[in-house]
Order: sequence, then C-alpha cells, then structure tokens
Amino acid sequence: MAGSKRIGVLTSGGDCAGLNAVIRAVVLRAINTYGWQVIGVKQGTLGLLSRPPAHVELSLTDFTGPVLRTGGTILETTTRGDPFAFPMPDGSVADRSEEVIAGYRELDLDALVVLGGDGSFRIMRRLAEQGGIDLVGIPKTIDNDLSKTENAIGFVTAVNVATEALDRLQPTAASHSRLMILEVMGRDAGHIALASGLAGGADVILIPEIPYRLETIAAKIEALRKKEGRNFALMVVAEGVKTETGEAVTVTDTDAEGKPRYGGIGTYLGGRLPALTGADTRVTTLGHVQRGGVPSATDRILGSAFGVRAVDLVAEGRFGRMVVWQNRRVVDVPIEDAIATHRRVDVDGDLVKTARGLGVCFGDE
Repeated sequence: MAGSKRIGVLTSGGDCAGLNAVIRAVVLRAINTYGWQVIGVKQGTLGLLSRPPAHVELSLTDFTGPVLRTGGTILETTTRGDPFAFPMPDGSVADRSEEVIAGYRELDLDALVVLGGDGSFRIMRRLAEQGGIDLVGIPKTIDNDLSKTENAIGFVTAVNVATEALDRLQPTAASHSRLMILEVMGRDAGHIALASGLAGGADVILIPEIPYRLETIAAKIEALRKKEGRNFALMVVAEGVKTETGEAVTVTDTDAEGKPRYGGIGTYLGGRLPALTGADTRVTTLGHVQRGGVPSATDRILGSAFGVRAVDLVAEGRFGRMVVWQNRRVVDVPIEDAIATHRRVDVDGDLVKTARGLGVCFGDE
C-alpha cells in the first residue's frame, strides 16, 4: 500500500476507441489494489478551467456494465483551448495556465493520469513543470505517431475500420469496373494507410513519407489490366498526403489551434486519375468513422495494461513518465522523449518492404 491518495484522470485531444478501457483499468487498479480515490476530470483541461472544476468521482460500480466495450470517452474530451494561448470572446488569446493549475489544486489531487497525444502532452508537461503537478501519461492516437511506443490506444481499431471499408469497397469496385480511392486519417504519418492497405489488399498506398507521381499510379493500374486481367483497383491514401507538386490539400475551416485541416486529397486524386487511366473512379472518405465504434480486443488489452502500469507509477512516485509498448512489454519512458519527435513510417522498414514485395505501388517507382 502506497498510502491514501486521490488521483485524477482525464482524456485530452481527439477521441478514439479504447479510452474507456484505460479509464476502467486506472479505477480498478487504484481502488482494488491501493484503496485510493479516483477523480475523473471532464472535458480535458477545460474541466480544470471550470469553477468549480468539472469532475466526477469514479467508483467500481461505474464499470460493471458495457463501458469496456464502448467507444469514445465517458469523461469527454476536447481539442480546443490551449491554456497557454486560450481563445477569448473578443478574439484575443490569454494565458490561463495558472487557472488550470488552480483547478488541479482545488480538486486536492495527489497526481494526474493523462491520456493524450503529442500535442496534449506538450501542454500537460508545461503545466506540470509550472504547477508542480505529478503527471503520468498514457499514449492515445489513431495516427500512432508518438515516438517510443510501437502502439498507441486507438490505432488498431482505426486500422480495423479502414480494412473493413476496403473489404466492402472491393466487391462493388469489381462489380462496376472501378478504381476505388479510400482516404483515411494520418496528418503527418501514414501508419493507418499502410497497415490497412496491406490488410485490405490495396493496389496503391499513398503516405506522407513517400512522394509520388500520378503517371506511376496510372501505370500500375494499367498493369493490373494487362497482367492480371483486372477490371478494378483499390487505393488507400492518408489525409496528409500532398499533391504531386508538394502542396497540402486542406478543407476551408481550421482546427482548434487555427491551423489548416487536412482533407480532400482523395477527391483531388479522384479528379485527376480518370484522365490518365480511363478508369471510372469513386472516392470514399472515412473521416471520424475511424475514431468511433467498438474498440478492438487489442486496444482493450493494451488500454488495460497501460492503465494498470500508470497507477503503479503513481504508487512508485515516478512522475513525468509515459507508459509505452515496446518489444511486447509495457515499459515507461520520460514524456519529453516520447514527444521529442514524430514516429513516422519507416520507408525502409519491414512493412513497406512487405508491401513492395506484394506488388503494392507507392507512386514513387
């Protein structure tokens, strides 16, 4: 027993499948093993800005039902409102970081377990250093672009959703002799596109890490016709892929930080490839479908293991750490190491080599 403690848990940034499995594990481990109280902070750091802070005490009875298998997060989350540059009603921005720290203290917390991605942890690490918050991190991002961990919560479920989409697109593509383009998430890294493209039998996979040429893609589609007698083709493209001339494709509105939001590369390609291939082309954009739904078994298991380890780190007094998955083991690393760089697709790695060995075209050769 590590003494009586009152710990907080919050989810920050975009939602994904498996978050509730993590929250459940934190609560079960903290209460059953250590006899602690667990406070769920609502809506990420926005909950700590509220007065009184938006929170709920979590108990064992909260997890006797379907929470483990439910998507989203029971604590809610937000991608808006960086407390160091918080958007105000008059259009200005203000530093409200001390208010967040005051909210943490008002809840009388001994430590805070945060589920987030790289953006969330950059903010939370600054808050922890400024306010003396004892912080433990758990990685969650469907993009799987946090370094130091092989898998983050939500990634496998997102890949499963994209793979199922390809499974559904293939028969209709064959029925109508079409080129089907599936746009998936992946702002800076193409992990979802690569993994789902491999699992779903894609003929072309485009990722941000590998530049492409439209003529190369067209040649691949023509080769499918001539060599395989194929009347259809499947393409997966990550949303962060640029045009062949290196321009980002974005939608008209912006994200929570005022940055352009990627999206539309599938439509861009769908508007240009028919002229080069003669193929009847259709585009499907999965968008937030990849974030929702029932979490996969892998995300539930990983989430459970991460939650238990995070609570144990609190018990051991080891803060400023992130729980990660390496070499089939749950270990922990300094948060600053995990957010130092993005984990992009290794273009010389085994998965890319496997795809090339299967004849998949990345548009570069």
